Amino acid sequence: MRILFVEDDARIIRDVGETLINAGYLVDYESNGEEAWFKGDTEDYGAVVLDLGLPGMDGLTVLKKWRENGRTFPVLVLSARGTWGERVEGIDAGADDYLPKPFEMDELLARLRAVVRRSTGHATPIIEVGEVRLDPRQKRVTLRGVPKTLTPQEYRLLSYLMHHSERVVSQQELAEHLQGEYDQRESNAVEVLVGRLRRKLGSKLIETRRGFGYAIANEQS
Repeated sequence: MRILFVEDDARIIRDVGETLINAGYLVDYESNGEEAWFKGDTEDYGAVVLDLGLPGMDGLTVLKKWRENGRTFPVLVLSARGTWGERVEGIDAGADDYLPKPFEMDELLARLRAVVRRSTGHATPIIEVGEVRLDPRQKRVTLRGVPKTLTPQEYRLLSYLMHHSERVVSQQELAEHLQGEYDQRESNAVEVLVGRLRRKLGSKLIETRRGFGYAIANEQS
């Protein structure tokens, strides 16, 4: 999943960025509020981790403008402004969760998984579709209880489709969440990964909707 991390503290950028990448996320970075607003308003992100104290435009204003423009991706706010009143202000501005600084990395990851899960309509930490179970915390996939070994990109594609199992996902949207902002994107990367997942998890797991994209089949025989 591709996320936007907005922060202007170099140490936090390094530490949190490394944590997010090690957790399997594709991360785009911005340290200026105006540039972050533009990127969030024009790019497709699975989630945003947003600091409030930013140059150019403060984080609350960025968040409010996103919501006013209909951007619905989940936003986890990070801020040294930790009083209850400031947390309420952040939530009321459109944040899905609020994590005061300093924080533990494990809590950040848990809260990020939770806001992504809720934004796609999943209440439980384990996502199940048919006989396939996906554990985002462990990056573990099982088929009928048997663990399956996936590459990082195979896992990202499967995870994105399972999180969005209620709809058809276009090939372009999948491609944007498989490769980073500056990665060279192969035109057939999605088709190749879908084919590999079908061989590993069953030919009927991922349906091709010609002209529209791909969807997870809720029932596989």
